[in-house]
Amino acid sequence: MGKKDKKSKTAEHKARTAAKQEKKAVHKEKKGKSKLSTDSDQEDVDLDAIRAEYERKVGAMYGGHEVTESTCEPPSARSSATFIGSPSNSKELLLFGGEYFNGALATFFNDLFVYLIDKDEWRKVTSPNSPLPRSGHAWTRSISNDIYLFGGEFSSPKQGTFYHYNDFWKLNPSSREWTRIESKKGPPARSGHRMTYFKHYIILFGGFQDTSQQTKYLQDLWIYDCHNFTWFNPVLPPATQKPDARSSFSIHPHEAGIALYGGYSRIKATTAAGKQTKGGTQGTRSVLKPLVHQDTWFLRITLPASDTPTGTPPGVRWERRKKPVNSPNPTRAGATQAYHKGRGIAFGGVHDVEESEEGIDSEFFDTLLAWNIERNRFFQLALRRPRVVAKRQMDDRNARKGRGKLDEEDLLRNLAALETKGSLETVGPIVNQDHAESDDNSRKVAKPTQFTMPHPRFNAHLAVQDDTLYIFGGTYERRDREYTFDEMWAIDLGKLDGVQEIFKRELEDWHGSEEEDSPSASDDEDESVDEDDEEGSMGVPLPNLETPAQPDTKASLPSELPDVLESETSETVIADTRPHPRPFESLREFFARTSTLWQDIVLDVIRKTDQSTGQSVKELRKHAFDRAETMWWDCREEITALEDEAEEAGIGQVVSITDRNQDQGGPGRRR
Repeated sequence: MGKKDKKSKTAEHKARTAAKQEKKAVHKEKKGKSKLSTDSDQEDVDLDAIRAEYERKVGAMYGGHEVTESTCEPPSARSSATFIGSPSNSKELLLFGGEYFNGALATFFNDLFVYLIDKDEWRKVTSPNSPLPRSGHAWTRSISNDIYLFGGEFSSPKQGTFYHYNDFWKLNPSSREWTRIESKKGPPARSGHRMTYFKHYIILFGGFQDTSQQTKYLQDLWIYDCHNFTWFNPVLPPATQKPDARSSFSIHPHEAGIALYGGYSRIKATTAAGKQTKGGTQGTRSVLKPLVHQDTWFLRITLPASDTPTGTPPGVRWERRKKPVNSPNPTRAGATQAYHKGRGIAFGGVHDVEESEEGIDSEFFDTLLAWNIERNRFFQLALRRPRVVAKRQMDDRNARKGRGKLDEEDLLRNLAALETKGSLETVGPIVNQDHAESDDNSRKVAKPTQFTMPHPRFNAHLAVQDDTLYIFGGTYERRDREYTFDEMWAIDLGKLDGVQEIFKRELEDWHGSEEEDSPSASDDEDESVDEDDEEGSMGVPLPNLETPAQPDTKASLPSELPDVLESETSETVIADTRPHPRPFESLREFFARTSTLWQDIVLDVIRKTDQSTGQSVKELRKHAFDRAETMWWDCREEITALEDEAEEAGIGQVVSITDRNQDQGGPGRRR
């Protein structure tokens, strides 16, 4: 009996050892090397001393100097950075922080880079007062066009010790100046959280804290008042539902609050420990299993009344929404999103297929999706090759453009004559600055364009500026090797006419070992990597260029999801009488056709709300254009699907008969 118990304990011990072998491999390597080298990274390294030393060096190097900006090469490869379109300049992108792991050591950054879109130029900002190196932080723009940053993490080079930040910063995107915001009460330290804005508030939710011993996921909500410089931590009633703890989710602004989708966390679960002995019982052990969230939430925010005391927090209420229609299948983590015109634009992601003795088998994606926040529906965005326009159709368009240009030049000459109080004969030719700038842009060196999505990846950095999506970096894994992409791409969200390569560099060498305990497997790995290098420059197999089958993205809703669409039924019954765009109609053409209707809608809203009508014609037209632009983007996916169907049928343009010129009319015009 004693021998049987001893054998069962030995088998159970071997099972536990095998399960922890991969996790301890790097840890053992650290310990072994630290004994041989005195300058190696120790597990008990004092991170506070490292940060203090860094602050001292930065102060000595840049103390007393102003913020400087210098032209530089594109940022080095990194992950878990922050990437955003500048709120103050529609021709700039901002990138801050991040980390790079080469298989042996982790390097953290606190560089602020600015990409000048018009000039295709990168600039590095040097500031005497900037946040310390970090990754996993979050930032967001505000209604005042400033950028607010909170938290993040820092670790020793071999990631034996972690440190989480709880500092709060404001960046002026125009002057590039950092300002640290001190407050008595604020969110605890964390990373992996997300931030967005609503009115004059900054909203922060979730994240995690990693102590090297355990990872704690968070579900607390914090609101910062930019007017009164105060943090609020709303306390909800115990019975109130709210999102589970998570990190790496997507959060976007809305006119009535914020919308939240997805995320990632690890939950406790029990699993069998070892084989069941004859006549005995099978042991269990507690493990943390990954969970990819697919739920959607809406945080409804109510502004305090005007007669309440200064500093009164807003009212908040979490509302759980139905599962989004056509949500990504299979589920995927790391499918980051960027906000654009009422939509969340998502790219990439990873799905863990199964966990075997050799590790986790994963499937990576290169799919581009749009999540319509108001309708809670996903659409796939597929690339489209530029349409070949017929010669007659092109001549008509050029003629219309020529007439419009002549009319614009006449208008400019009339305005110049009025300003100078002269005659038209005394006014020389007027050069339209917009046309001049467009001509300069057309003379720029064209970037390489491809009609396939970038390589599959997860946790890519996304930013939208001027209706263009920019994809920076991202991560791909193969066995024990991690690839951090050193490249940036651009996609026009209006045209979807290809992927433009901003820059692309070869990936750096991997310094970590791959499957250390199996030399033969390591040799096979080297051979496979050599073969892959012949297939693609990034050392990984190129993706299948065929677009996978996706759910139907037409306006009709699937009948197999009645429970999902219960909340949308009441909305779809009401007829929408607002103007809608037509296939092959640009935003400018749509507004030119429906401008009067949208202005009538704006005036009707003003009358119903008893607002003052002391707005100028220009202001009314601006409000009308904002509504038309929202409608154009809201219908973009359905219109794109209709355009694809029309092109397959040989139709290249859809024109309403009532919009044609009178000289094209006649009894037989329908034929």
